Amino acid sequence: MGTTWIWLITIVTILLIIIRPAKLNEAIWALLGAGILLVTGLISPQESLLAVGKGMDVYLFLIGMMLLAETARETGLFDWLAFQAMRFAKGSAVRLFLLIYAVGTIVTIFLSNDATAVVLTPAVVFAIKSTKIRNPLPYLLICAFIANAASFVLPISNPANLVIYGKSMPGLYEWLGMFLLPSVVSVTVTCVVLYFTQKRALSESIGPVQEVSGLSRGGRTALLGIGGTSVILLVSSYFEVDLGLPTAITGIITSIIVMLSSGISPRKIIKGVSWAVIPLVAGLFVIVGALGKTGSVHAIAVLLEKHAAGDPVATGWGAGVLTGFVANIVNNLPLGLIAGSSIQAAHIPIAVQNAILIGVDLGPNLSVTGSLATILWLGALRREGYDISFFKFLKYGMVVMVIPLLLTLAVLFMMAK
Repeated sequence: MGTTWIWLITIVTILLIIIRPAKLNEAIWALLGAGILLVTGLISPQESLLAVGKGMDVYLFLIGMMLLAETARETGLFDWLAFQAMRFAKGSAVRLFLLIYAVGTIVTIFLSNDATAVVLTPAVVFAIKSTKIRNPLPYLLICAFIANAASFVLPISNPANLVIYGKSMPGLYEWLGMFLLPSVVSVTVTCVVLYFTQKRALSESIGPVQEVSGLSRGGRTALLGIGGTSVILLVSSYFEVDLGLPTAITGIITSIIVMLSSGISPRKIIKGVSWAVIPLVAGLFVIVGALGKTGSVHAIAVLLEKHAAGDPVATGWGAGVLTGFVANIVNNLPLGLIAGSSIQAAHIPIAVQNAILIGVDLGPNLSVTGSLATILWLGALRREGYDISFFKFLKYGMVVMVIPLLLTLAVLFMMAK
């Protein structure tokens, strides 16, 4: 009976996160679901704390990235970057589309998909507001879709990668050998498909952009901080060090230096950070902890091992596609935790394991609830006065996710032969 209630509470919580009754923040519903599980005894206080603790590296990673992003926004760095992008676009919507996509790819690879959501989105919004772009949707969608499409180029490109592999994270060279070519396919095909869904909107010309002043001293410091963070993350990844603490430290140090040199109020930066994302993630981890008590992890491990022994290619295809869709139901971060636990408990071929990771990383392009990066992106848009509904995003996600996922998995299994 307890298993039934856990699943029921989980499903209702996820629906509330998607629907957002009364437009309340997603974190409220995640915490409500976790609280009900705790109060009803379906998960104990000790088990809840253990589940929350499993996300510590992710919380630190997010804190560092959000502080960097808010500091950069306050210094005018995003305004300056947007102005440079508009200058290079030279009035061409297609050129601007490709430029933003290229920048988003680089940011995702070296700073993570969550950084793309919180760093790139404000710059794109400024570019839209600073010129006469009648339909901003193509440029806004880039920030969401590329954040997931490029999120498995490197181990640091997605916090879900840290959750899936845990202490068994492959080295950098081994990772590139497995995922570089599939990542190229994912990024390229996503770009092509997204372009064709937005082709009509991209036929317009772009008006002149408003001039902005040169990059301030604080802006230069923030830019150096972001660049330094990417280097530190690469080095940490190479030496297989957890990425959360280094990210948090660089984010805090950069913010302090900028505040001291530019006279920006600490209260202003702290107030601007979307702190609600931390309890949202913690609530999801508690829900996943409760699901673990239902025996689902063991059942998945047994099922994977059984089918992989008979037909590993079919199992990989099924696991990759199914994981891609399920990520949009439970969010890919907690799903990564379930998948990682299941993979470690099962003896399966590496190609099946890699297919599951691709499903976890690329699959969330289907809906706004699929990944933490997309939720952060949506929050950044709302802050700037934009909102894209669940069903509007789903309309594009059905195409922009499904085609790249199938082609990327095809390349993965071609490599495995």
